[in-house]
Amino acid sequence: MFSNYLIGLREGLEAALIVSILATYLVRTNRRDAFKFIWIGVLAAVAVSVGVGAMLTYTEKELLEGVHAEELFVGTMSFIAVALVTYMVMWMRKAGSSMSSELTGKLESALVAGTATIILTSFAAVAREGVETAVFVFAATQTAGQTAGAILGVALGLLTAVVLGYLIYRRAVKINLKKFFSVTGYFLIVVAAGVLSYAIHEFQEIGLLPGDSSLAFDVSKTINEDGWLGAIASGVFNFDPNTTWLQLVAWVAYVGVMVWAFSREVKSSTKVAVPLKSRA
Repeated sequence: MFSNYLIGLREGLEAALIVSILATYLVRTNRRDAFKFIWIGVLAAVAVSVGVGAMLTYTEKELLEGVHAEELFVGTMSFIAVALVTYMVMWMRKAGSSMSSELTGKLESALVAGTATIILTSFAAVAREGVETAVFVFAATQTAGQTAGAILGVALGLLTAVVLGYLIYRRAVKINLKKFFSVTGYFLIVVAAGVLSYAIHEFQEIGLLPGDSSLAFDVSKTINEDGWLGAIASGVFNFDPNTTWLQLVAWVAYVGVMVWAFSREVKSSTKVAVPLKSRA
């Protein structure tokens, strides 16, 4: 629940900042009449994201009776989820400082082009975050082996993000976004490493990857997934008590490379610039 809450909070806050930037630009340029078109794009993006999540869940259930079909599907989606979260974490690390200028530039062009372009601009900006969230939450849910807590966690995270986004828009709160995205980025690296380990396990089970019987350690008797410690380790960090050598090497390599890459000093500031002036 906690890891999915953080996923929902981080992705939701990114989307909320995008909407805030677009809305602020319309206020400053006296184009409040275009607000409705931004919201049409946002709602369409939300619908697509929910649809992706529903499709993944339905497809996984339909494959339950297939020979290794479920493992193949879930493993593949887990690999895709790791790729998406890796891109998202690194993109936000490098592109945060230019987000505001890029979005307002696109919206300025969209206002000239017409209604459909405004809708498309807001849709594209928000849909990326939503689809990433749907795929990653699906993979994290499969890894943890439970659904209710994951759905509740991501829902609470998104709700928190919406509230924070509105408060930021109204200049009611100030958040050090650079620090927020930095701290959550490190945590998501660990979560993604667990999803990667799970994907490898699924592929090992169906013989697409070797080493299924070559265990690096087996602490299932000490850390039971049904106990509180096992539930926390599995739910938050996607820890597998029966970890193969390939899983362990992949986990260590991914965390090591990602922490190194994420920690590298970039030339430009990573602080997310959000133009927030007074509203009506």
